[in-house]
Amino acid sequence: MAYQALYRVWRSQRFDDLVGQEAITKTLKNAIQQQKTSHAYLFTGPRGTGKTSAAKIFAKAINCPNSIDGEPCNECEMCRSITEGRQEDVIEIDAASNNGVEEIRFIRDRANYAPTAAKYKVYIIDEVHMLSTGAFNALLKTLEEPKEHVIFVLATTEPHKIPATIISRTQRFDFKRIDVQAIIGRMAYILEQSNQPYEEQALSVIARAAEGGMRDALSILDQAISFSNETITLEDALAVTGSLTTEMMDGFIGACLQQDVSGALEVLENILAEGKEARRLTEDLLLYCRDLLIYQQAPKLLENRAAYLTDTFKQLAEATVSERLYNMIKILSETQNEIRFTNHANVYLEVATVKLATPQTAPAVSVSQPVNSTPAAVSQPADQAELTALKTQLQQLQNEMQQLKANPTVEKEERKAAPKKTASSYRVPTERVYQVLSEATKDHLLNVKNVWEDLLMALPVTQRAMLKASEPMAAGPSLLLIAFDYEIVCQRAGSSDELRLNMQNTLSMMIKDYTPDFVFITRESWPRLRQAFVSQHHDRPVATETNETDDEISLIPEETNEVVEQAKSLFGDLVTIKDD
Repeated sequence: MAYQALYRVWRSQRFDDLVGQEAITKTLKNAIQQQKTSHAYLFTGPRGTGKTSAAKIFAKAINCPNSIDGEPCNECEMCRSITEGRQEDVIEIDAASNNGVEEIRFIRDRANYAPTAAKYKVYIIDEVHMLSTGAFNALLKTLEEPKEHVIFVLATTEPHKIPATIISRTQRFDFKRIDVQAIIGRMAYILEQSNQPYEEQALSVIARAAEGGMRDALSILDQAISFSNETITLEDALAVTGSLTTEMMDGFIGACLQQDVSGALEVLENILAEGKEARRLTEDLLLYCRDLLIYQQAPKLLENRAAYLTDTFKQLAEATVSERLYNMIKILSETQNEIRFTNHANVYLEVATVKLATPQTAPAVSVSQPVNSTPAAVSQPADQAELTALKTQLQQLQNEMQQLKANPTVEKEERKAAPKKTASSYRVPTERVYQVLSEATKDHLLNVKNVWEDLLMALPVTQRAMLKASEPMAAGPSLLLIAFDYEIVCQRAGSSDELRLNMQNTLSMMIKDYTPDFVFITRESWPRLRQAFVSQHHDRPVATETNETDDEISLIPEETNEVVEQAKSLFGDLVTIKDD
């Protein structure tokens, strides 16, 4: 017989063989024992966690005549036929290649017929999220009115793509990523059964590279067996997974902690020259720094699972302050996220290396310093200078307090003389504002306000955020006045040519042939500018946005109050008009 991959040979055949999914297997076994099975199940979770295997085991257990405690016997003709894929009543479908309406209608029609040999017809639909909308609608009809002898098992890695109407008609089981120790235990069992010698540290490296998937772990293990001569060594596992060797990580992190930028960059160049993949490299460095931190706090916990507890590793852990490691983990985590979306991963790695090796502002323990030396000795001069500065400040505060007690009126006079507000650094374009108001019309402003929310949604996220705290106040054929709540946002908007261009293009599509230029002001300056323009052009009404309500449009100046006119006629120049 031709050679079969390990993940096929050692595919789970019983619920107890599924690794890391104890809660799910126990629930399914109890349901079979108590004969309380549902007509439809949804298995979700990352790849290689046992979804399809659990579905086939469930199909065997529910149809096996010799089932014991919810487990199939795997010896009867029914179990063997399902395992070998020749049982007509257990149909496994790949939705990625059979995602049309016709395929699902064919399944629905076949589901009306009773099973030929098995007790239940079981349809296992893998990657069900790939079905089209029409196919989901066709499947929904079958799930709404299920037959007694039909069970559907839907498996997917992306449950968010499945309609809620489908999910609500199924029992959902979420398969989780498998723990590293569980993967190591399963691989050790397989290797022992196959009489294959191995090193425990090699299995640890493979389990970490699998990222919680048992199938991935067995595939990498298969490669390691082929790569090794006889025994699967740590070096074999590192070579197959593309992970960093212990010496590489010791050298790179050691150079960074010694603040040797050129040395760290040289080590990085050597690592990349060996063909190490950027994402794997960053992940290994991140885990290395994490293990340094854990070794400082709980060394016994790490001794059971770390593959690189070398003398250099222990010295780095003992001679480095925790704050430095926190900062390095943060830098590596940010770099790992940036690498996912770029084609120039090496550039980000080099930048991250410079950040890691750059001297920190806070005093840190040097790696070259003896382990037994204390950090207090290093930072003593800085502490002494800081103490002297604090004493000087305290003496100044005491002198000021004595002066205030001797002459308490000084503080009141200074408070009166102090300005109420800091002078604004933003220069308001008064002439441009008057130009907008001189041509502003009610129709133009209404048109802009009607499409304002749509305009915001059409802009990029950063530009939308700037305009969230703004509002159109006046609009004319060629100019549009926008007021901002915050001065700093107004300044940023005024200096962004890209924002102006995007706004003009979007407005021209929403309002035909309307491409105004923009005038940006602060909301605080708007009433003063508005009143000043009204006093200078009292003979011309201007369409603007009022401060009374969000939707009211008014003409300025307003109609003269009759009471005010009567007062003027009676008292003449003695009348003073105040706006409340």
